[in-house]
Amino acid sequence: MSSLLAQHGLSLVFANVLLAQLGVPLPAVPVLVVAGAFVAQGELALAPLLAAAIVASLLGDTPWYLAGRRHGYAVLRTLCRIAIEPDSCVKQTENAYLRWGAAALIIAKFIPGFATVAPPLAGTMKIAFARFAFLSAVGALLWAALPITLGALFHTEVDWTLQQLEKMGVRAVAPILAVLAIYIGLKATQRYLLIRFLRSVRVSVKELREMLRREEPPVILDARSVLARRLDPRALPGAIAVEIDNPAQALPPLPEDRDIVVYCT
Repeated sequence: MSSLLAQHGLSLVFANVLLAQLGVPLPAVPVLVVAGAFVAQGELALAPLLAAAIVASLLGDTPWYLAGRRHGYAVLRTLCRIAIEPDSCVKQTENAYLRWGAAALIIAKFIPGFATVAPPLAGTMKIAFARFAFLSAVGALLWAALPITLGALFHTEVDWTLQQLEKMGVRAVAPILAVLAIYIGLKATQRYLLIRFLRSVRVSVKELREMLRREEPPVILDARSVLARRLDPRALPGAIAVEIDNPAQALPPLPEDRDIVVYCT
């Protein structure tokens, strides 16, 4: 990495940040840390480095913003569906936006899983492009400045680490890949077990229609987030909107023999 940065510098940082913001699972922070060490050593200039990171970040975010503006909430659902932790992806995204509004774009890159879904969410919420670009640029500046600053402050340690990795060669990659594989395997197993459980208690559309025709129809709970209901106000007939963190708050007293059907995003 050190030799590549020494030879190509800004181009490598630009490409790495661009691919990361487009959604390619490449870590950009380690490259920025090393670039910061090169800044401290006088091999890279700070201003062009920050500019490259900001421009690459905006170029990576803009297609997702436009996709969200055109296709709406479906883009967010698709991104979260292919994430390692889809459920936390949806919840973190919606909670951050409800708390901060459009300003969440400034902190998006500091929240795991939020960096990729924030731009399409901004498009879905019809935030003006000029405002989106400004807030995203500010967020990219803060996000890039932190690892660059750390790399500059600890450039001696960064240089020592790079030397050790170069000595280890391929042996340094194997443990990292093993840990990553174990992590992905555990998450995939948890996801599989959860989906298998949910399928065992799932009610089909046809079954629900028949249940609603009964003399004692089931209680239907709409467990979608406030943001999800705002973006898609359609609901099942008679559904009661509840907050997932406190579902009993909106519920009236119910007979113990009534069926309860829950649906969410």
